[in-house]
Amino acid sequence: MVSVIIPTYNRRELVREAMVSVLSQRDTDLELIVVDDGSDDDTASMVAGFGEGVRCLRTPHRGVSAARNVGILASRGRWIAFLDSDDLWLRGKLREQMEFLARHPEIRICQTEEIWIRNGCRINPRKYHRKPEGYCFERLLERCLVSPSAVVMERSLLDEVGLFDENLPACEDYDLWLRIGCRHPLGLVRKPLVVKRGGHGDQLSAVVSSLDRWRIESLKNLLRSGRLTEVQTQQAMAVLRRKCRVYGRGCFKRGRWEEGDHILGLPARLSESLRSVGKRGSTGP
Repeated sequence: MVSVIIPTYNRRELVREAMVSVLSQRDTDLELIVVDDGSDDDTASMVAGFGEGVRCLRTPHRGVSAARNVGILASRGRWIAFLDSDDLWLRGKLREQMEFLARHPEIRICQTEEIWIRNGCRINPRKYHRKPEGYCFERLLERCLVSPSAVVMERSLLDEVGLFDENLPACEDYDLWLRIGCRHPLGLVRKPLVVKRGGHGDQLSAVVSSLDRWRIESLKNLLRSGRLTEVQTQQAMAVLRRKCRVYGRGCFKRGRWEEGDHILGLPARLSESLRSVGKRGSTGP
């Protein structure tokens, strides 16, 4: 069984459409879990109207990472799939992925291609958004190239690498894909089976001032985790240095001198911490 988890917050009508797109996957055994992250727009009663085939879990408002984690912990399936409440699945999405995974038993996580819609208009992703496959850790470092709405993964992967980091207000998916991608290959179904809808004012990319700030935090945590090989450590440090340089200079332009100094000095402090970690434990900058 595939456990499908939809986190939502005050998106009553959008999440209804998302749910219908999941329930249209009639050729796959699934359970649908909607995690209502403290909505006050009557989302819960709308979800209840779908009947016993949908589980609705209500929580205080704690953000998308916590909501997804609640759904994961409540799930019963061997496989986990996510759908953001403003996105849609096309028919056959889960069937295509489960057939792919059956053909490739060495693969424990895969995604599909997507159709991108922004403010009602279809747009084409840039070349650097091309979805990766196989062992692709280095490509995952620069930006988030895996979409939660397109993923199916084996539940046991999360037992190995951990759940979404609830301390990250953004880039929590980038963080999880790095923890998986440093050890496991990614599969790709080369069909656009997800409609990714953007342009909403409440999207994290719209309300968080700088996503790179949280990518830097994620890279710092990953480098300190001991998960990476020597080559992967070098690759991650190179990206961290570049992101710190760009973000730190941006802080100076905006008069945030203390933050800029801290960020610009982070790579050197972290390198020193990694060199001496055997002597003084896992504490770091």
